[in-house]
Amino acid sequence: MTVSAPGATSGGTLEQRYLHSIFAELCAIESPSLRERACGERVKAELQALGLEVSEDGAGEAIGADCGNLLARLPGGTHGARSVLLCAHLDTVPPVAPIEPVLEEGFWENANDGILGADNKAAVAVLLALARDVYREGAPVDLELLFTVGEEISLAGAAEFDASALRSDYGYVFDHASPIGEVIIDSPCHFRIEARFRGAAAHAGIRPQDGRSAILAASRAISSMRHGLIDGEGTVNVGMISGGTAINVVPERCELVAEVRGLDDARGEALVAELVDRVHEAANRPDCDCDVDVDVRRTFSGYSLAPSAPPVRAAEAALRSRGHEPVRISSGGGSDANALIASGFQTVNLANGTERNHEPGERVAAAALEEMLAICRALLDEVAALAPDAAL
Repeated sequence: MTVSAPGATSGGTLEQRYLHSIFAELCAIESPSLRERACGERVKAELQALGLEVSEDGAGEAIGADCGNLLARLPGGTHGARSVLLCAHLDTVPPVAPIEPVLEEGFWENANDGILGADNKAAVAVLLALARDVYREGAPVDLELLFTVGEEISLAGAAEFDASALRSDYGYVFDHASPIGEVIIDSPCHFRIEARFRGAAAHAGIRPQDGRSAILAASRAISSMRHGLIDGEGTVNVGMISGGTAINVVPERCELVAEVRGLDDARGEALVAELVDRVHEAANRPDCDCDVDVDVRRTFSGYSLAPSAPPVRAAEAALRSRGHEPVRISSGGGSDANALIASGFQTVNLANGTERNHEPGERVAAAALEEMLAICRALLDEVAALAPDAAL
């Protein structure tokens, strides 16, 4: 492991060395969605070493994962203190290369051409380091630490989590790959659309006129859709397409899977309706003449937070105390905050300073990891300073 940043060497504090060590260790544990058990057990071991009880819910069984969501509670040491939830997810998108964390010129990267897993193991490592600090030094608030599974597959684990079991007034997620200081106050609703085209098979060289190509119908549909950012208020993406059996067979079946996001429900639903219309129009073209079945599923809801909400105010105060001017943004991405808010539990998503998530070349600065930890400490102080009856 190549190491060059002060916080990750013997020259850093004990706390900094632990933070970087556990981060690199967690990244090296592959944990694609539905296969988070090894990473979850490592997190559980770190928390249990502090004498904490770690509970696991039934989300794993519900979503087909090998691990459920993990929840631990840590008293801050002040009797009657307010409680706050801090949340990170254990899973990553599928790695396409072995993960070998290295620290080069101040940045943690994967030595191989693939993801690092900083999304979201940077936040997982920070929460573990914070737990050690609070265990030793105390805090002005109690902590609830939630580590979710299946976040990368439409927030599946958080959607199964029973937020009514929480003691906290509100919570924070650290899951936006953008510069520290950004506060996500708007996040989109999300829809998954599956279209299954069915034509007729025929020999492609002898009887092509007897066939009806499902792949042609799907391609006509895709080419007629609007893609990418639409009018600044939503996005459309066709992420997967599959079909056919052999090059000499007119393909009888083809399936496409798309997603639609909208910053409000009306915009999202309008884009879904437009996409579905394009699918049916393509299937009914004379040169396609295919049947098509379309399934639409809302996978998570969007949200909009008031800047005056207490958890937003506390987050912005914590950022300012560390020299960051808060920047309120609308994001096209979802996070566990969407699922928690949908269940009635107010949550704020904060940028974590990671870069290029979901891409080869994903990285995070060693300094950003250390700053995330410092902001978490400041956040506990600011939450404690809110009026006891602060309402959302």
